[in-house]
Amino acid sequence: MKVVLFCGGYGMRMRDSGGDGMPKPMQMVGPRPLIWHVMRYYAHFGHKEFILCLGYGASHIKNYFLTYQEAASNDFVMHGGNVELMHSDISDWKITFVDTGLESAIGERLRRARPFLEGDEYFLANYSDVLTDAPLDEVVAKFHESGAAASMMVVPPESSFHCVNISEAGEVKDITPLSEMSVWINGGYFVLSNEIFDYIPPGGDLVADGCATLAGEGRLFGYSHHGFWKPADTFKERAELDAGYHRGDRPWMVWDTSGDDAKIDVARSR
Repeated sequence: MKVVLFCGGYGMRMRDSGGDGMPKPMQMVGPRPLIWHVMRYYAHFGHKEFILCLGYGASHIKNYFLTYQEAASNDFVMHGGNVELMHSDISDWKITFVDTGLESAIGERLRRARPFLEGDEYFLANYSDVLTDAPLDEVVAKFHESGAAASMMVVPPESSFHCVNISEAGEVKDITPLSEMSVWINGGYFVLSNEIFDYIPPGGDLVADGCATLAGEGRLFGYSHHGFWKPADTFKERAELDAGYHRGDRPWMVWDTSGDDAKIDVARSR
C-alpha cells in the first residue's frame, strides 16, 4: 500500500529547536531526521511508495532526499576514490513530493494528494512525527477483519499529569495518573479506504471531520497498541528520542536486527 505522510505543518512547539524554516519532520534523531525513521518503519513492512504532503519547509525535505547520503547510516568500502555501499536505505523507495499548501489542514492535504491515490482502494497515512514498534502487518490485518472504512492506532496517553477527582466543596477524593486511566488517544498511524474522501469537506480535517463522522456511523476501527509509542511534538520529546538512539535504546527501529544478534551472541557465550 502507498503511504501518505503529512509533513507540511508549522510545528510551532518545535520552533525553538532551530531556525531557517526547518519543518518538524526534519528534526534529527541520531544521524537521520524523524521522517526517515517513519519511512524506514513502513519500508520494513514492504510499503515503499510514499506521498509526501508538503507545505512549510518543503525545500528542506526536497533537498534532503535530492542530496541523500547513503553513507550516513550504512557501512561502505572506499577504494581508489570510489565508494561501495554495503547496504542501501532508499534505493527501492518511490517518493512523490506534493505541494499541499502552507495553511492547509490535514484533511485538505489528503484531498490534494488524492490524484496520486487513484486506483488504490486502501492506503496508509501518518503524521511523520511519531515513532512506534507496533506490528504493522497485524494493524492492517485487524483493519480488514473489522470491515471498517478507516482505522487509527490508539495508545494510552504518555503524560506525567494526574487526574484529580474533586467534590463541589473542594475536597480531593482521589488522584490518579493519567496513564493509568482507561483513556486512549490518537496514535497518528492510520489505515484508510478511499471512502475517507467522501467524509472530508474542502478545508476539512482528517480526524475531526472524516474519522469522527465514521465513528458516529460505527465504521471506524481503533487498533489498541500497548507497546512503544512516542511523539516528537516538542523539542524535549525529540531530544529524548535522540538520547535513546545514542544509548542504543531504539525500540522503534524494528528493521535493525543488530540488537537481536548481540543478544544471541551473549546467550551462546553462557
